[in-house]
Amino acid sequence: MDIKLEKKKGLKALFRMKNMPYFGAAALVVFIVWLALRDNKSTLRVDAATMSVAVVEHGEFNDYVRLTGSVQPMTTVQLSPLESGVVERIVAEEGTSVKRGDVILEMSNNSLSMQILQSEADLAEKQNILRNTMISMEQERLSLRQEKLQLDLEVSRLQRTYIQNQELYENSLIAKEDYLQSKENYELAVNKRDLILERQKQDSLYRSSQVAQMEESLKSMERNMELIRQRVDNLKVKAPIDGEVGMLDVVLGQSLTQGMNIGQINDLSAYKVQAQVDEHYIDRVTTGLTASFERQDNKFKMMLRKVYPEVRNGQFKADFRFVGDVPENIRRGQTYYLNLQLGQPSEAILIPRGSFFQHTGGRWIYVIDESGEKAYKREIRIGRQNPQYYEVLEGLKPGEKVITSSYDKYGDNEVLVID
Repeated sequence: MDIKLEKKKGLKALFRMKNMPYFGAAALVVFIVWLALRDNKSTLRVDAATMSVAVVEHGEFNDYVRLTGSVQPMTTVQLSPLESGVVERIVAEEGTSVKRGDVILEMSNNSLSMQILQSEADLAEKQNILRNTMISMEQERLSLRQEKLQLDLEVSRLQRTYIQNQELYENSLIAKEDYLQSKENYELAVNKRDLILERQKQDSLYRSSQVAQMEESLKSMERNMELIRQRVDNLKVKAPIDGEVGMLDVVLGQSLTQGMNIGQINDLSAYKVQAQVDEHYIDRVTTGLTASFERQDNKFKMMLRKVYPEVRNGQFKADFRFVGDVPENIRRGQTYYLNLQLGQPSEAILIPRGSFFQHTGGRWIYVIDESGEKAYKREIRIGRQNPQYYEVLEGLKPGEKVITSSYDKYGDNEVLVID
């Protein structure tokens, strides 16, 4: 017996099995359309109360950088002992005002004392040798003079005998042999006297040369003795200039070596300000630039006089000198906040400085749309910067709003939904 099937109506007819493929196809079309139309950008919801918003402006950009500087003496001279020794007495403590030549501290050196005694003994011995030599030479000189006098007398006598015998021989009163002997005796005495004269001359030259050498040697020893005595005076460390004793790092009984840095003397007649500059500005900071700071309700001007080439921990040093007036009661170590002018003011697009720069490096920023409900990531290019503003070269227009607070919690999301 056949059973008559009831014809389905309404929703039952709509969801019949033969209609299911159409539903699947429709769902697929809807999904494809949703994929095509949906916003693929990553988003993040943020609380408006946790962010700082600034308006992009068009105005005058003042190209300067804020520096923290410390007051230093214009001239500082290192204190170093000229001799090694042990500290016996500290005459001037750190902070004491001194004049050039004032004693800062006194030392002792037993080795130097022994060297002085030895040098004095050597000098005395040399002096005794010189005296004995000169006495011996004088005795030799007197002996030669006496010998010459004796020969002069002998020559005189033999000359008389020779003359007398010559006359007698010419008159044939004496034998020829007697005459010849008297002649030979006379000539021999004359030759002896000539030898004595030559000897006196040579001895005189020799004595003069020897005495000159010994006297020169003695003078050298005396000069050496003077230098050694000066070394004793060098055991007193003295101030090389007028000024104030600074950073004196010694204690009683401490052993110091020659040339050791033990402190410094600060010339308080002129001051400079030494500041640390970020290496970001190393190509723009040059001598001759001007700076200023305010203190005691007055503005003081300075000029960059020296840039140190070495970079440490991302910074380099620069020295500034005062131009014109100097603050009253200026002291070494005081802190001044300088505005270093890097260029002339110019018109530019500006955004206030903010923590976003540490995260983006100035390459991009979040820009809030007109509704104020979303912020979009946008690439920008930042040029110069000062303590208040960044100069925007590309990517922003005046009147636009940007987020300048920290981006640490935003990740890499391209869209922020602002609640």
